[in-house]
Amino acid sequence: MDFKLTEEHIMIRDAARDFANSELLPGVIERDDKQEFPTEQIKKMGELGFLGMMASPEYGGGGMDTVSYVLAMEEISKIDASASVVMSVNNSLVCWGLDTFGSPEQKEKYLTKLTTGESIGAFCLSEPEAGSDATSQKTTAIDHGDHYILNGTKNWITNGNTADFYLVIAQTDREKKHKGINAFIVEKTWEGFEIGPKENKLGIRGSDTHSLIFNDVKVPKENRIGEDGFGFKFAMKTLAGGRIGIAAQALGIAGGAYELALKYSKERKAFGTEICNHQAIAFKLADMHVSIEAARMLVMKAAVDKDNKENYDLSGAMAKLYASKVAMDVSVEAVQVHGGNGFVKDYHVERMMRDAKITQIYEGTSEIQKIVISRSIING
Repeated sequence: MDFKLTEEHIMIRDAARDFANSELLPGVIERDDKQEFPTEQIKKMGELGFLGMMASPEYGGGGMDTVSYVLAMEEISKIDASASVVMSVNNSLVCWGLDTFGSPEQKEKYLTKLTTGESIGAFCLSEPEAGSDATSQKTTAIDHGDHYILNGTKNWITNGNTADFYLVIAQTDREKKHKGINAFIVEKTWEGFEIGPKENKLGIRGSDTHSLIFNDVKVPKENRIGEDGFGFKFAMKTLAGGRIGIAAQALGIAGGAYELALKYSKERKAFGTEICNHQAIAFKLADMHVSIEAARMLVMKAAVDKDNKENYDLSGAMAKLYASKVAMDVSVEAVQVHGGNGFVKDYHVERMMRDAKITQIYEGTSEIQKIVISRSIING
């Protein structure tokens, strides 16, 4: 498989790299420490086209391929994973979901704002008793003719407070089980929609994660995505692509931590020479480099599969499983290479280590990815 980048791919990658270093790096430690959402930076990302990269140009999107998207995600994630998770949700879950399955009216009303960053989106699937088990939805949407009445709670919602539009998965007919699930577009200003307290997280602290409460929220029938009962399929299709975005985020975190460790090892001296010349450190760097390159191949394979309209359930799950492990392993080793300095916020790697952990949890835990992978290889 040819993974050679086109001139356009290189241009997109370099533009994302330049933006990350010039706009995201200044203040990234302070935003993490204070749990500040990168409002101005996200606005600029929208203006540059990073929030609707794969969406149709007809609705303000970039019309780019998945490879372009993961290249940009990797570069943004090297510097600020809090910003890249906003980018991931808006691109992979919200814009892609609406662009692929939404009606022309829904696209015109909502997608045109989401692709440009005028509005931010959120994807609402997880609940107190339904995280990875999407079939156990407790949130209900009762059909009342020309509208639904939505009730329930969603947990761990990225962009929970900053979003303007929410894609909400809810159960409309329990007897039909997963075939009775639907997806709805909900607006933040609607009566009965409440936003819970912000979560105080270990990592990606610059992104805002909240619980959402729906108390008799009236949702117009035209805001249902797809035919009645399409919600579960919508969620699974959307999450499959979301895994590729998170795999790219994990790859970026690993790459950023590695680059800092390599740079530090060439500057820090011990026992009369730069520490990179000591075999103990040199071997760490070698292992880090190999694992990152292996992860990159898996991420690119998944992206190419998606672009070629092939089934990417397996390749996406493999990329997400392995890249998230690499992000965790490499960031831990990057702290080790920095020694005591690695434990200090000013050197960035401790933040990257904290950010890396979430990549093994969201878009389905590592254990869920193993279920997807094992079922695929067993069932053919």
